Amino acid sequence: MYEYHIEGGFPTKGTVQASGNKNAALPCIAAALLTAEPVTLKNIPDIEDTGVMLEILKALGADVQNTASHEWRITCANVKRNDIPAELSKKIRASILFAGPLVARTGKAIMPPPGGDVIGRRRLDTHFLALTELGARVTTEGKFEFSANKLVGTDIFLDETSVTATENAVMAAVLAEGRTDITNAASEPHVQDLCNMLNSMGAKISGVGSNILHIDGVKKLGGTEYSIGPDFMEIGSFIGLAAATHGSVTITGVRERDMRPLRISYGKLGIRWEIEGDVLTVNAAQEMKVNTDLGGMIPKIDDSPWPGFPPDLTSIMTVVATQVEGTVLIFEKMFESRMFFVDKLINMGARITLCDPHRAVVTGPSTLHGDHLVSPDVRAGMAMVIAAMAAHGESVISNVYQIERGYEHLVERLQALGAHITRVDIN
Repeated sequence: MYEYHIEGGFPTKGTVQASGNKNAALPCIAAALLTAEPVTLKNIPDIEDTGVMLEILKALGADVQNTASHEWRITCANVKRNDIPAELSKKIRASILFAGPLVARTGKAIMPPPGGDVIGRRRLDTHFLALTELGARVTTEGKFEFSANKLVGTDIFLDETSVTATENAVMAAVLAEGRTDITNAASEPHVQDLCNMLNSMGAKISGVGSNILHIDGVKKLGGTEYSIGPDFMEIGSFIGLAAATHGSVTITGVRERDMRPLRISYGKLGIRWEIEGDVLTVNAAQEMKVNTDLGGMIPKIDDSPWPGFPPDLTSIMTVVATQVEGTVLIFEKMFESRMFFVDKLINMGARITLCDPHRAVVTGPSTLHGDHLVSPDVRAGMAMVIAAMAAHGESVISNVYQIERGYEHLVERLQALGAHITRVDIN
């Protein structure tokens, strides 16, 4: 086990390369199961979550080779198992993404309930709905079991705009007989990456980037080489880090169209950046003042499915708001436990009123002081890192495994930006 020791109060400065999108890499790894031909995935982030997904593929019988930095070649010609080992499934919620491709490829998928972040109730009902409508039989007693003699295309209306349920439905539908229409589909950049990868394998998916997907099933898919897009959640985290520490940070490998929802919400906190090509720069000279709504009303930063502000960044925005002049309402609509980490920020000196499990009123700027913190999940863990770097004195953050599930080589990259951070082995 490891923990972070952070001496705060030092501005960040320098350049950092954006990693590949974690939430695109995970379904794309699972999608390699849909063909017996080699699939080469590029720009895969070197993090815990992708490592677990690759281990699951190996356990199922796939040949998995690291062919270059951030590049993996996956060949599933000899996959014979359709049951996911419990010790791997419990490590990561994304293990549910193997349900769709396993049923489509082998007719069966068996797995224990997946693990992952503890951020409140996270329904899996939508996965079951989508796969059932395609013709799969689902049982959930003790473990999840999906089976189908044949998948048949149909008209599916998802009961929530779930990213992973959309991805499971798409992966099952590409090999189903006939046409599938998915309405109320998620449209995040990572969902688009999966669909574009599948199309490069011979799938016929249209409507990519919208909330209605049309899929004409094919008899088989071929191999492909596909490069994952940049992780806009990580980019948003580094923007927040630069702003909270009054630093100047340049981020390379950015896709400008992914940044539009973030620009609006960060703008409410008086934070701006410049983009030239794929290079984004956050300058040290920021207004750092809440821009009130018309009539001087307190503005709201709230999350919603794409193209709304991503829920994974509400924890980051809460920390940044503690360093900004004015008052703002943070409204986390989607997960009822994600905001509970704010009690740690309050202990550090933040002025936050937690109204209920979803809403927090933040008034800044506050002088934060170092503290002993425990990371509850990937994004709140990164938010704590940012708070510690903005604080006076030393902070210790435990349970950093949760952070490293989503941020590649974080300590080394932060040190390159001037952070006073060390990773300490406490075994």
